[in-house]
Amino acid sequence: MEKLSVFITTYNNERTLPACLESVKWADEIIVLDSLSNDATVEIAQRYSCRILQHPFMGYSKQKQMALDHTTHRWVLLLDSDEALSPALQDEIKRLLTAGLGSANNGADGYEFPRLEQLFWRMNNPNVRLNYFLRLFDKTKGRISTAPIHESPEVDGVIKRINLPFYHYGETSIHLKVDKTNKYSTGMAQQKIAKGARANPWIMVFYPPLYFLRTYVFKRNFLNGWAGFITAVIGAFYVFLKYAKLYEHHQIQQHGDPLAPQKSASTSDKPCEKINLDS
Repeated sequence: MEKLSVFITTYNNERTLPACLESVKWADEIIVLDSLSNDATVEIAQRYSCRILQHPFMGYSKQKQMALDHTTHRWVLLLDSDEALSPALQDEIKRLLTAGLGSANNGADGYEFPRLEQLFWRMNNPNVRLNYFLRLFDKTKGRISTAPIHESPEVDGVIKRINLPFYHYGETSIHLKVDKTNKYSTGMAQQKIAKGARANPWIMVFYPPLYFLRTYVFKRNFLNGWAGFITAVIGAFYVFLKYAKLYEHHQIQQHGDPLAPQKSASTSDKPCEKINLDS
């Protein structure tokens, strides 16, 4: 039977971490790398007998890679602190651990699962086209990608799918999703800038509506009612922001970053008169 290490990065996740850890408490090892939380995150991890490490946040990719580097077993499972395995997926992973996970037995070096999202006040309709994420893998053949945003494991080998979901509680309010949209779009724009991408303003015009159509219609988010509509609109705004920020960067490169207008045409060089109202 294979042993399993779970690795999780945290920062102020007291709301979602209990559900995350409860779903993997049966694992042989749980590594929690915390970015100096100031809420009850560490105390919660202690209750689940996790191996707790702390390090200032270095970026999503580096933080996850550091957590991975501290695992002691060959087979590892990555979970975010706002994710949890479904009971059915837990049972399947336990079965695979008993049978032997490796490619010699099952023909795989990693496994990906569909993620069922909480959309604000409701859970995603299971008939929506779900995105799959690689989370269970042989660490001798994998590592975390260096992408600054949307980092994920990269495995040199065969990847199989397990059609049983895990849950994501990362977007439980519109406020939270909009905050993440602003932060992630900045990160993605910076990634494009680093790769030398040029700004095409017409992308801001045509891509967001196409993204909305794909998300709302082709990925069947209409099955989620108004929550699905809001999700598709914010998603379209996200891709708009990515390219708007890229365009802004190149405009600042071209024109500089002065206050506009720098000096009004009606501005006088005569100093203002100073009046003491206490006299």
